[in-house]
Amino acid sequence: MDEETPYPRFASRGRAFVYVLPCRDEDLLKVGFSREPFTRFSTLHRRFFDFFDLDRGLLLDAGRVAEARRVERRLIETFATHQAMAPLVVPDSAAGHTEWFRGAAEPIGELLAGIAATDAFPLQSIRPWLRQHLAARADLLHDWSLRLHETLEWARHNAPDDPGAVRMRRALLDTLDLFAAAGIDPCGLVPDAVAGWYRDGDHRRLFPAA
Repeated sequence: MDEETPYPRFASRGRAFVYVLPCRDEDLLKVGFSREPFTRFSTLHRRFFDFFDLDRGLLLDAGRVAEARRVERRLIETFATHQAMAPLVVPDSAAGHTEWFRGAAEPIGELLAGIAATDAFPLQSIRPWLRQHLAARADLLHDWSLRLHETLEWARHNAPDDPGAVRMRRALLDTLDLFAAAGIDPCGLVPDAVAGWYRDGDHRRLFPAA
């Protein structure tokens, strides 16, 4: 378990993607590339599915890293005058120094769409990609959530304030909320005990969505 990437291992390997991630509540977005978009998104924000607007976000399958770097560089250089500071809530280790832009969401999206059409790169919105990505790995959720829940039940009676238990509660909540945000009902994928814990809602007083 890792505090920055607390989810089950949902990574995709082998291809290189360019992403555009607009923030939900301000005119600011992140551009980048990654072989493992899910892992990359989760390093940017613990609840990236709330912090970023998944419906306006874009993901381009560039195939190779060299192509992904080329596309990312073109976006960065074209919109250099729109570069902005990363939000304070994004860890410095993950933020990047030249990859955040303000006031350019529409033209950046249009340029990426143009590149995709010219170079025949698949381009899609991030929410359906995330839903497909998670659905293909949903079988991992059952046993992972059960292990965490059993540990949390032990901790509830023996060490409720243990930092490890606190991190596990947060990780379990975030992961189930992640599936829900992608349009997948997590309660149908986890043991009844975990589904009951999730529906109960008491844990949300400890861990608000922000």
